[in-house]
Amino acid sequence: MTTDFTVRPARPADAGRLAELRWTFKQEDHEGRPPAPARPLAEAEHWIHDRLRDGDWLAWVAETEGEICGHVFLCLVERMPDPYEDNNPVGYVTNSFVLPSQQNKGAGSALLQALKQHAHSAGLEGLIVWPSERSTPLYQRLGFQPPEELLELPLDT
Repeated sequence: MTTDFTVRPARPADAGRLAELRWTFKQEDHEGRPPAPARPLAEAEHWIHDRLRDGDWLAWVAETEGEICGHVFLCLVERMPDPYEDNNPVGYVTNSFVLPSQQNKGAGSALLQALKQHAHSAGLEGLIVWPSERSTPLYQRLGFQPPEELLELPLDT
């Protein structure tokens, strides 16, 4: 495993590259030749820029040779006030991706470690993620476990 990459918090100025990587990441969901995007890349760039700027979302990037090659995003989910317990937010982990050329070199683990370190220092209640089949082993190696008290209601649209 090589570690010739650095991990740092994402900045609003990274939004263009993060949008490109998001589109690359989502195209992997389509085997063979992916269909043409239904939305412009600029829409994702603006969305990411605004959320990073406003602090609504946090993200970390992995860089190699000065180029962003991976990322992970965190959205804080507020909890209702409780008169007897802390109501620290829960962190929703999403959009974890490393370019195929940089996979299996430690970038994914380093990104998640940076996110976990932030979660601990921020006093989050916990982290949740809906992993893909491929990413589940990585999350499990980093301590993520199946939930004991979570139910999901998928809504057909």
